[in-house]
Amino acid sequence: MVRILFIHPDLGIGGAERLVVDAALALQTRGHDVSFLTNHHDPAHCFKETADGTLRVQVVGDWLPRKIFGRFYAFCAYLRMVYAALYASFVLSHPEKVDVFFCDLISVGVPILRLAKRRPKIIFYCHFPDQLLSMREGYLKSVYRAPLNYLEEVTVGMADVTLVNSKFTLRIFGDTFRRLNIVPDVLYPSLNTQYFDTMQTKIATKQQNVQYSVVSGYEDLPRNAFVYLDINRFERKKNHALALHSFRFLVDALPVADARRCRLIVAGGYDERVNENVEHFEELRQLVDKLGLQENVLLLRSPNDDEKFMLLHKADCLLYTPENEHFGIVPLEGMYMSKPVVALNSGGPTETIVNSSTGFLCEKQPQKFAAAMLQLYRDNALRERMGVMGRKRVQQKFSFEAFTDKLCNIVENIMKPTWTRESNKKKGE
Repeated sequence: MVRILFIHPDLGIGGAERLVVDAALALQTRGHDVSFLTNHHDPAHCFKETADGTLRVQVVGDWLPRKIFGRFYAFCAYLRMVYAALYASFVLSHPEKVDVFFCDLISVGVPILRLAKRRPKIIFYCHFPDQLLSMREGYLKSVYRAPLNYLEEVTVGMADVTLVNSKFTLRIFGDTFRRLNIVPDVLYPSLNTQYFDTMQTKIATKQQNVQYSVVSGYEDLPRNAFVYLDINRFERKKNHALALHSFRFLVDALPVADARRCRLIVAGGYDERVNENVEHFEELRQLVDKLGLQENVLLLRSPNDDEKFMLLHKADCLLYTPENEHFGIVPLEGMYMSKPVVALNSGGPTETIVNSSTGFLCEKQPQKFAAAMLQLYRDNALRERMGVMGRKRVQQKFSFEAFTDKLCNIVENIMKPTWTRESNKKKGE
């Protein structure tokens, strides 16, 4: 048994959070002892495994600021992570019992974790270079970011093992961190398919009286509604506006009766503490009004896991609109639920979606997106065939079992003596 402590900045709802939760569950199923240390965890705004006690969670440093005068978010995030790393290394009860630290998102805590008693091994999972997530806003911003960017590059290279979530991110990693002489391993995120299978069984066998109206606003949908579903956090970079503009083109291309039965549901993570979430939700609401789609569009904030499952279950087509997304777990969820996926032809989705087989990869124009949406609306056989192929692809290429096997091998391998690891590496060459 290996004792693993996951250190994550904000254990809320998002792709990065889903990844670390699934990683913890995967290791736990193989008999390892796992727990979380985080700067923030709200039981009302998180994945249920961290709220119901399935995974142990400890919060430290939430009293530290998230921003200063409405700015300096990155500096505050780094400061909070440094505090968590110091706590994990020197204050945590029995820190000597931790064998592996699993960190992600912010690497600045890695050198501090190396100071911990007994020197636990450190795995760093790079979802995407943090410095590339910051908007370019002029000279002062570049001066502010320069030391943070340098710290990120230096500290990423201090982990015992560095992982990335896709081949796309691997290329970006190499282009960004040119000083580093390391090649991360690709560990694709996966799905906790057991949850999806359990929910599907409950619906099929009527073990659970599932009502779509459990999702606020869903009760107003017509019974014959054709549902397009767009799931992602309410952030501008997630490009929900593309889904709205594309849906407007779709509605205009359909006869009136068909247009009336089409619905677009935009559902995503929403945190009132995050200004962008609040602002962008209002921007989207105003865009719905501007496009005259009030009767056809439903905006949903922070659906829980069961609500999200029901949305996927009812949807006829999944839309995925971020550009150059690092990986994107939502397309896998859609494909596993046998839904065709329409996504942008960039980033991680090019590795998960097979164009014209499990969905469509489109250029960043609403007309292109709308054309794919229209084709799926009109062709039931195509939609069904893509759904079957999508589920099969997830089972073959992105199964939770394969994810668990690879992650456990990584953890168990770094626990071996150095000379053993080098010997095994040479054998594999």
